[in-house]
Amino acid sequence: MLRQVADGVLVHESEFILSNGIVVQGRAGVLLIDPGIQDDELACLANDLSGLDQTVVAGFSTHPDWDHLLWHAQFGAPPRYSTARCAAAVAEQLSNPNAKAEVIDHLAETEVAGRVSLDHCALVTALPAGTTQVPWDGPQVRIIEHQGHAPGHAALFIEERRVLVAGDMLSDVLVPMLDMDSADPIEDYLAALRLLEAVADDVDVVVPGHGSVGGSGQARARIELDRAYLLALREGRDPDDTRLGPSAKPGWEWVSDIHEGQAQRLGH
Repeated sequence: MLRQVADGVLVHESEFILSNGIVVQGRAGVLLIDPGIQDDELACLANDLSGLDQTVVAGFSTHPDWDHLLWHAQFGAPPRYSTARCAAAVAEQLSNPNAKAEVIDHLAETEVAGRVSLDHCALVTALPAGTTQVPWDGPQVRIIEHQGHAPGHAALFIEERRVLVAGDMLSDVLVPMLDMDSADPIEDYLAALRLLEAVADDVDVVVPGHGSVGGSGQARARIELDRAYLLALREGRDPDDTRLGPSAKPGWEWVSDIHEGQAQRLGH
């Protein structure tokens, strides 16, 4: 079910890993950002939009992880934008003919086995490198591109609505997940946080890819939480982080495994 979080901005939360799909209302239709996850949830979102007499005129994928590349036939076939680097990463993934089958095999071990279709997945349209605004007929949506978490990752800042769509960052349930293929994954993530920090004072609502929508002051608070985690990771210290250990959200204890894996790969 769609929930309004700001004027003209609505969020659909998936049951699976609290994934957030974002709807931004424009003059002729809506911009749909990172819709997911299960087929019935995507159909529900499409029906909700139909009930509001809204059509999808553009899509956007914030980064090249499979769960941010999903789509449903009922959304139609508008352009589905991404940054140029994101689109290049998607193309590289799809150069492996088994890429989608490997995702399905991975999902077979989860509670959404058989409930996620990749038929319309990953059909993104690369924006020219350096593009700073989503090209659509609606509120200005600023593209804040960085290399934290994934190549060509983009946060989207809906300036007049004071909403920051953070992609897979600024979560209250997930610690920062690094791009371990990067030459300096921690610094890439810290640099991304600095870019988000530059707009934080103008943000009233922050929507992470996974987790709870944050209100006033939460963008800056989550930036500080993520930065503290990264500095502890870089220095080889145990992070004092509420997303890890006994204080983690019930059912999210596995986030500690992500942290331990990252620490091991960094040699800590």
